[in-house]
Amino acid sequence: MIARVATEVSVGQLFDYRVPDELAPRLAVGQRVRVPFGGRTLSAYVVELAAETPAAPAVPDLFNQSDLPSLPAARRLRTILAIEDETPFLSPVLLELARWMADYTCTTFELALRCMLPAAVRSRTVKPKERLYVTPCEGDFDLTPRQAELLANLRRVGGGWLYGLTREFACTAQTLKTLAEKGAAVIEARQMRRDPLANRTILPTRPLPLMPEQAAALKLIIAAVDAGGDARAPDLPPKPVLLFGVTGSGKTEVYLQAIAHVLQRGLGAIVLVPEIALTPQTVQRFASRFGARIAVLHSALSDGERYDEWHRIRNGEAAVVVGPRSAVFAPVQNLGLIVVDEEHEPSYKQDEAPRYNARDVAVMRGWMERCAVVLGSATPAMESWLNVEKGKYVAAHLTQRVAGRPMPCVHIVDMRVETAKTGHVQIFSDVLLEALKLRLERGEQSILFLNRRGYATSLICPQCGAVAECPSCSVAYTYHQADTCLRCHICGGWRPPPDVCPECGDPAFKFSGFGTQRVESALKRCLPQARLLRMDADVTTRKNSHDELLATFKSGRADILIGTQMIAKGLDFPNVTLVGVLVADTSLHMPDFRAAERTYQLLAQVSGRAGRAELPGEVYVQTFSPDHPAVQAAASDEGFAPFAAVELAERKSGGYPPYTRLVCVTFKGPDETKVRFVAESVERELRRALADASVKLSEACPAPLAKAKDHYRYQLLLRAPTVYAITRPLRALLANLRPTADVTLAIDVDALSLM
Repeated sequence: MIARVATEVSVGQLFDYRVPDELAPRLAVGQRVRVPFGGRTLSAYVVELAAETPAAPAVPDLFNQSDLPSLPAARRLRTILAIEDETPFLSPVLLELARWMADYTCTTFELALRCMLPAAVRSRTVKPKERLYVTPCEGDFDLTPRQAELLANLRRVGGGWLYGLTREFACTAQTLKTLAEKGAAVIEARQMRRDPLANRTILPTRPLPLMPEQAAALKLIIAAVDAGGDARAPDLPPKPVLLFGVTGSGKTEVYLQAIAHVLQRGLGAIVLVPEIALTPQTVQRFASRFGARIAVLHSALSDGERYDEWHRIRNGEAAVVVGPRSAVFAPVQNLGLIVVDEEHEPSYKQDEAPRYNARDVAVMRGWMERCAVVLGSATPAMESWLNVEKGKYVAAHLTQRVAGRPMPCVHIVDMRVETAKTGHVQIFSDVLLEALKLRLERGEQSILFLNRRGYATSLICPQCGAVAECPSCSVAYTYHQADTCLRCHICGGWRPPPDVCPECGDPAFKFSGFGTQRVESALKRCLPQARLLRMDADVTTRKNSHDELLATFKSGRADILIGTQMIAKGLDFPNVTLVGVLVADTSLHMPDFRAAERTYQLLAQVSGRAGRAELPGEVYVQTFSPDHPAVQAAASDEGFAPFAAVELAERKSGGYPPYTRLVCVTFKGPDETKVRFVAESVERELRRALADASVKLSEACPAPLAKAKDHYRYQLLLRAPTVYAITRPLRALLANLRPTADVTLAIDVDALSLM
């Protein structure tokens, strides 16, 4: 028997190995095995099994060929050494998904497989955690009074972990071991789960009554789940469902009741959330409903926790998985439903190879598994909205908030007028400051949103105009007051602020712009009685820090939450009645055709944090572009549909996604001349290779972020009606391209960012 395997070294091809007779009965597709590779042994994953398959390259047995004297030299295969795990790591569907993903994203099959398995699972150093477990025995034993009391306590609790029992019963480990020596107890090593939810208090909840629109949406999703059936292969997969509901309309309760139906049918579910910050709150709600059947997968877990959670899913102990984008690959058995919450979020896009979008992977996995897929959002991506219009997706609409609560009243504050009053840019408008004071008097909570961290966005010399810039990146330093330094938010480099301008020697350096740190400082001066909480990347570096900050705010121990985009969506705080958007223009004037869409989505989502309970909500949007259509649409009562109609019409006339497919090729290297030369050379070769006139190719030019981490960056943009019209000639060209050691390129299919 021959096994074709993918090694953990990405070389862009699969290899054939001979399967020893003693391993053949136990070997299955998807298993992890040990194979010799060059002068070392590697882990590999079995992709195919066949009696004989000469198509794939063989790895010659360089060290011992005497055992294969009758085979031709080209087919003298090396032999699989061992099976590392009897249970397959990858199902046939996940292997098929990896093939599709590698082909679609122009990457190698091995890289696609690697991203499906957490590093803790691939690692050979992370092992199950074993501890001693004590089980009481029945019967009469020759015990001292103290030992008899201890045995009675053991029987009362049913046993437990050795060192936990020593604390609970105020005894020593030796005392318990003496019980075992007398036959009154059994002490054995057991695998101990590293539970990421172990320190949380989770109270069970019951399904809530649904409003008519929620009930209709649930009925549509259940129909999609049931359409999959148990014998799924012959059936067409159900169409994805776009759950289009305004903020606060109860989408999560619909998810919960849909998953309850999935579990009743003996199936499993995956729930994707865009940010780790959302995971604790989402997990709390799902664990309250489904208990130990929940598993969590995200990067904030320890290696041991991630290892245990992944194996619980693979073994069928957990049927519902919650996590950000990588959770889409969870090895859920009998998958019946995939939910992608806030499906419009760009954080679902992976920023390194393979550059997949978890939303699109979820749709493709649903098609392969013949299971239902639900995409939920109050502000859907233009791609999803167009798919509804084309009939590829079906839509369920939730137009009202739960219990008929009103949407928040949105006020646009023209900061040009506010600036004219004082002669300089204000952090808080007068109306926003008064609204904050009013909430403090009422005992209500407020959220202030600013998508810039740090204290000041730049340090400028007022005399010569010089800006303190990062020497490694083409961006200005951001000043951080907490540690009194200038930091680059691209490469992470830092330096102390200069005493004088390095250009003209003037000491009057001036801070320009403001970030969340400066907002917090200014608010302490304006409202000294307010209890403030800041949530951004600078204060959420510790494990569980997201959970702790959100719990503090939800418990009412803070009056005002200041934060970046991690607080802008998906969070539910009943006592929040005011949201202030301090600068609505941050994403509005980016060099990106999606700028208006992103701005509308962000404003609509953050506005939706206000007035989610009985108390009505208000939103103040501070902007220097009050007449921009995206800002006006976010403040309008007409909702998303009119904005989407205008935006899609502009995209169609300009030939931009979702009416075309966009591929961005980025070249990077330390020498700008070489980077430009390679980019221009690839551009020339592509123009010769592109036979399809529908493919539009831009000129090679510097990227908007022209330099990052000491590497210069050039880009090519390609647009075409289909992805494969671009990727097939591009892949063929790159296969014949001579690699350049100091210039690398990255291919981003369906690019969401052009920076």
